Amino acid sequence: MPAPVSLSMPRERSAGRALAVVLALLTVFGPISMDLYLPVLPALTGELHASTSAAQLTVTACLLGLAFGQVVAGPLSDRFGRRRPMLAGAVAYIGTSALCAFSPSVESLVAARFVQGLAGAVGIVIAQAAGRDLYSGGKLVRYYGRLTVIGGLAAIVGPVIGGQLAAFTDWRGIFVFLALLGAVILIACLTVFRETLPPQERTGGGLAQSGRDFRRLLSDRLFVGAVLITGFVNAALFAYLSGATYVLQGIYGLSPQGYSFAFGLNSAGFMVFGFVAGRLSERWSEKGTLVLGLAMALLGAAGLLMTAALHLPLAAMVLSLFVMVSGVATTTPPSTSLALAHYPEIAGTASSLLGMARFAFGGIAAPLVGLGGAATALPLGLVTLTCATLAALVHAVAVRPHTRAAQHLKAGGQPVDRVTATS
Repeated sequence: MPAPVSLSMPRERSAGRALAVVLALLTVFGPISMDLYLPVLPALTGELHASTSAAQLTVTACLLGLAFGQVVAGPLSDRFGRRRPMLAGAVAYIGTSALCAFSPSVESLVAARFVQGLAGAVGIVIAQAAGRDLYSGGKLVRYYGRLTVIGGLAAIVGPVIGGQLAAFTDWRGIFVFLALLGAVILIACLTVFRETLPPQERTGGGLAQSGRDFRRLLSDRLFVGAVLITGFVNAALFAYLSGATYVLQGIYGLSPQGYSFAFGLNSAGFMVFGFVAGRLSERWSEKGTLVLGLAMALLGAAGLLMTAALHLPLAAMVLSLFVMVSGVATTTPPSTSLALAHYPEIAGTASSLLGMARFAFGGIAAPLVGLGGAATALPLGLVTLTCATLAALVHAVAVRPHTRAAQHLKAGGQPVDRVTATS
């Protein structure tokens, strides 16, 4: 088993601007696959003679593919390098997007969407793992801040582009556009993406080694804590994405244009606070920024529940959503860095668990928002507050004790590594 990497052993390589841009673009696979075709979902439902619930399964299937695909792609990238799995994933994404475009039934579309999610997951996990190959310390957390900004931008632009495309083409054309986008990213990877993980630093041993790597990660309390925090705050985010449209349009009477404005405001908050969190983590405190993000998520979620219970006006709802979403963005760079910073040799495997938590927890939370029907915002408030509270509890149990132990060891002049600090 490789020895733990201590805080005194950073590993960093230079990365050109073009490569940094391509790595950031890889993060759009997730949000653009989820958001781009949402404006044409009703038309898709009618053309395929499907029920609303069956059509919504096309969203769920992609979400599950994005979650579980990372568990496969991460270990493969640690064993074979980052570039080859990325190229294979881009080719598969192009092919599965074409299959979606020509699906004759909703059942075949659901299956194709799941595989499309599996392929898109490769880009997400490679972007995180390659960042760990290239950066360390403050540059690493700043890099994750940029990824958060790009993800927020894609979330804003996706529905807008989808709505504009719907004026010229049908839902099948939307998936053709996704295939073309995959082709653009493939060309960019072929021309710009150089290998970031040298052969001598790759893992071997096949499935047995992957199992040992997963056990090693899951035995690290700080790593598990960072993963769970990421999962819970993203569950709150997916609950918002799932339920906000019904709350803002159905309860508060916003027009589609008004909802788009509110959605854009929250996405802008996600981008801005994700960027600020990356800078703040670097210049102030990584763990302090994480606490700030958790406090914002808790405050916003509590505001949602209070607004729903007391039937407060629209301004209170929009402000609460903004604070909660911005809090989720603030937690993302420091929690990602805490999870990956000390596992450079298995960064792909570590990234896969982090990404799976984001999408799997989100997939569980999203349907819970609709259990109370479309006439009340109470389920949205309850789900988001529960998720934010669980994230805060995990921080208190897993992350905060590590901080104290690390400070004690540092004060005593002992080397700080994760195994010693968490034991």
